[in-house]
Amino acid sequence: MALIKTTEDIENLRIAGALLSKALGEVIKAVKPGVTMADMDKIAEKTIRDGGGKPAFLGYKAGGDSPFPSTVCISRNEEVIHGTGDRTVVLEEGDIVGFDIGLWMNDVAVDMAMTVPVGDISGEARSLLNVTKAALANGIKAAKAGVPLQNISQAVENTIKPHGYGIVTSYGGHGVGHEIHEEPFVPNYVSKHLPNPKLKSGMVLALEPMVTLGTEDVDIPEGDWTVVTGDNSWAAHFEQTIAINETGAEIITPFPEV
Repeated sequence: MALIKTTEDIENLRIAGALLSKALGEVIKAVKPGVTMADMDKIAEKTIRDGGGKPAFLGYKAGGDSPFPSTVCISRNEEVIHGTGDRTVVLEEGDIVGFDIGLWMNDVAVDMAMTVPVGDISGEARSLLNVTKAALANGIKAAKAGVPLQNISQAVENTIKPHGYGIVTSYGGHGVGHEIHEEPFVPNYVSKHLPNPKLKSGMVLALEPMVTLGTEDVDIPEGDWTVVTGDNSWAAHFEQTIAINETGAEIITPFPEV
């Protein structure tokens, strides 16, 4: 179960979430053909530090010895998640690019992600972005104290399945707040083989559908952080941190208006 957050924790999370949304907004404003991932990562780090926060992913170790080298996970096209933001990869017209970003502030952590277009994109790519974002919104609508966690999963899955897209099953949402990754795992699909605890007021979760135009299978090239689709189809990723209460869920990390 996720650690239950106090009223003070949640107020601190709101403050941290506002800063994280601002940082992501500044990054998205910079998105255009010709900009590099490293350029955008620097914008994010400066905005976070200037606001009194600390990047949550920079230096993060996921069970290994190699620390994550950037403030933002930046993933383009067939890259699903965890692309390193220190790369000098140049964005091109028609790309889609995902930004996954987290920070620490006042002893709490928040996490969010958006995938956005680079210039004009295809109708297929636009549909992928719209469906993935809608799946997140519907998952949030399904979240409230007293309901099974997989009500969220069902809402996400029901939004995606009619379009025939792949739902990445190897990764999903998670608890957040006292650590950047906490229990429980929040799958983006329904499974009787996974825990399905009831949600409680004060739980704070990061919901994050990851959707592909093709397979649900993913690969990680040896020696790399970046998770890519198994068939090189394009992928989208949206994430928000939410706080569970009796009537629903409060969005802690609102998407920036850009």
